[in-house]
Amino acid sequence: MSTLTTEILLRAYRAGIFPMSEGRNDPEIFWVDPEMRGIIPLETFSTSKSLRRALKKAPFTLTCDTAFRQIIEGCANATELRPSTWINGEIIRLYSALHEQGNAHSVECWQDGELVGGVYGISIGAAFFGESMFSKVSNASKVALVALVAHLKRGGYRLLDTQFITDHLRQFGAVEISRQEYHLRLVEALAQKAVFYPDISGTNIPLLKQSTTQTS
Repeated sequence: MSTLTTEILLRAYRAGIFPMSEGRNDPEIFWVDPEMRGIIPLETFSTSKSLRRALKKAPFTLTCDTAFRQIIEGCANATELRPSTWINGEIIRLYSALHEQGNAHSVECWQDGELVGGVYGISIGAAFFGESMFSKVSNASKVALVALVAHLKRGGYRLLDTQFITDHLRQFGAVEISRQEYHLRLVEALAQKAVFYPDISGTNIPLLKQSTTQTS
């Protein structure tokens, strides 16, 4: 039986540490505290011209916290471009429990009633720890991230942690900072309060359809 609890997990995040698994079917978890940490500065978040053109078509309906389990399972599933993931069954169990406690949240993208992408993460104080995202159709995960950032700004968040940097995240203004600088920013963010609102309808996301009635 697992001895890892949501309380231990939250303490780890407050200390700047997060869990990963070697693979979807590996039952073990290890802890990570990178020398260089990825963040997206909320004040300088940016989108590409091609994404802005896509947003004008309002291709998705957005919701918040209506399909958390489906989002994390979608992130855990292997694809042709991502044959293995770091999210195992234990991580799914723990983060689903954190969601039930109000510490984990998701933004979902729907198209014609089908869940086609989204993003999830952990919320503590004014820090949001982005965990993973997935997409079944073009731009779904990107739109989910745009919506998440707008939602975080609305709620007064100060730090969006992406853990690592990828080319996908760099296009939104993601940068790497040292472990020391990250911990300073983390302490500052944890000392402040922010609100992850229970719906996305009040969030200013230009050109996107919004809904609070979509169900999973």
